[in-house]
Amino acid sequence: MFKAEESRTIGPSPLPEDREVALYKWVVGNERLDQDRAARDLGLGRDEVDAALATLTELGLLKADADDPARLRPVDPDLVAAVVTTSLEETIRAQQSELHRIRDQFASLRGHYRDSLSRASVGLEVIPGLAEVRAALNRASAECTEEMLTSQPGGNRVPAALQEALARDTALLSRGVRMRTLYHHTARFNGPSQAYVSMVSGLGAEYRTAHELFGRLIVFDRRVAFIPEQSGNWGAVVIREPSVVHYLCEIFEQYWTHAEPFSDAVTDGLEAVAKDIDRTIVRLLASGMKDETIARRLGMSLRTARKHIADVMETLGAESRFQAGVLSARLGLLGDEGGETAPSV
Repeated sequence: MFKAEESRTIGPSPLPEDREVALYKWVVGNERLDQDRAARDLGLGRDEVDAALATLTELGLLKADADDPARLRPVDPDLVAAVVTTSLEETIRAQQSELHRIRDQFASLRGHYRDSLSRASVGLEVIPGLAEVRAALNRASAECTEEMLTSQPGGNRVPAALQEALARDTALLSRGVRMRTLYHHTARFNGPSQAYVSMVSGLGAEYRTAHELFGRLIVFDRRVAFIPEQSGNWGAVVIREPSVVHYLCEIFEQYWTHAEPFSDAVTDGLEAVAKDIDRTIVRLLASGMKDETIARRLGMSLRTARKHIADVMETLGAESRFQAGVLSARLGLLGDEGGETAPSV
């Protein structure tokens, strides 16, 4: 049984739905239109057949035979479609022309803007909005020819963000660009991150993880670097000054040297990874850092960080952070020589 549905429209003309398609096919196979017979054969009501007939006639898909008005003659759908879509195609062409005009007009201003950047001694550009930052990153990615370095703090990247990055990263790797990315160790516990790393590593990208990272950083061809803008509104500061970019690359290389190849927690052993994280928490506690700072440094949520901190203090038998620091130093958990044998933390 065909169900009557509202017709979708392009401009003023309705489009054929299931019942119109069924009636058109029925008319093609029969010499004359008998509404009652068509309704029985198609499982439609008479009013539905009349409505479908009106639509097909309005579209020009059915025309009465000049010699026998009771006989309906089907018309080539390609010819009808060409007539129906003519105005739509003209509108699309006009909009495309306007789009190109707008882009060209703004592009003509970019040369002046780049000139102003080249005259600036600091070589900095502040981009305040997330949409503009994404556009700038996409442009820098498209122009990148040799190497991309990335530091991505945090253990959890949402699937939507990873999906957005996939096309960009795939395009870079297909051009022979070397890609290296640093994550926090906590990324090993994140399923979407594991799947993404596994997929893109197969294309040649390199990933490592560390307990702590210096912050978010993206560098293209060691010529332009992106760091977060301090307001916390997802803006960015673009750095082109060669000495500053070189300095940031050196920081990345130091962390990369000491980082470990990315693998999931199952491969490394959940207990081993957790112990490494806890040892770092001990050191940060001993330095007097607050819970919020520790969570940010380790790339985990505040709730998770507090749970780790509570477990560490319970294991040490410490009743305060100061006591935890003293006990950690005594047990050699802060890297001191000659400490007592440390318990498993």
